[in-house]
Amino acid sequence: MLRLLQREMKWVSFYQQHSRFSSTTSSTGSRLEGKIALITGGARGIGKATAQEFVKQGAHVLIADINDKNGPNVASDLGPKAQFIKCDVSIEAQVAEAVDAVIERHGKLDIMYNNAGIIGPYYPPSITDLDLDEFEQVMRVNVRGTVAGVKHAARVMKPVGSGSILCTASICGILGGLGPHPYSISKFAIPGLVKSLASELCKYGIRINCISPSTVATPMVIENFKLIYPNATSEEIKKIIGGLEEFKGTQCEEIDIAKAALYLASDDAKYVTGHNLAVDGGLTCIKSLTLPPRDHFM
Repeated sequence: MLRLLQREMKWVSFYQQHSRFSSTTSSTGSRLEGKIALITGGARGIGKATAQEFVKQGAHVLIADINDKNGPNVASDLGPKAQFIKCDVSIEAQVAEAVDAVIERHGKLDIMYNNAGIIGPYYPPSITDLDLDEFEQVMRVNVRGTVAGVKHAARVMKPVGSGSILCTASICGILGGLGPHPYSISKFAIPGLVKSLASELCKYGIRINCISPSTVATPMVIENFKLIYPNATSEEIKKIIGGLEEFKGTQCEEIDIAKAALYLASDDAKYVTGHNLAVDGGLTCIKSLTLPPRDHFM
């Protein structure tokens, strides 16, 4: 009886200690405490929301973006744990400089989020009329820029033997016909490069994953939808985007992608690599998008 009582007291003590630990962890909201992150395309949209979430969770964030108007303001609003550096991801030297800036300021890079991207032209819709120069520009930013980010993040993560690399893909890279050809082709490439590079980087303790968001009403997406519906207001376009969702009662927002990035970047996903996380409310399991006719807003 005494031995049984001692064993029960031991487990009660363990449970109390574990409960205190869990309570402290959740209340402080510090899943990335002490982590250093670099986010490309962090001046607005998904990148901005992710920078905000990462700082909220204890990380220091360097926002790398070509937009040197929004970027400094975003970093300033986030306080001392955020800085901005101008970076065009299509130029490898600038990506390398951004990574080097992180190392110079913080001595390490724990998280690299390759989020920068462009949609490119919506028209012409046919491959027979495709401007290959425009196609090349989309590939240079969305694919080459991502590869450059992975390359230089891996360069500084390999000697340490740890790190988490994230990339933004898209539902347009899961199903055909959801977006313009250049954009869709570039986003089909992202899960492929993630799987290819995961096979090497896992040997160095580095995880690499991508996120495929559903259509999110970011400033970039709204701007591009206005090319399709030039007479529609921003609010009307947001309603169109909201109407594309299949998941009843809600729609995909920037914060949803930021939360997905938080999971993949944190130790919660310590054994997840080479994965494409679709945040789409099941849309890619169901059907393709159906847009209202262009003359709807005439």
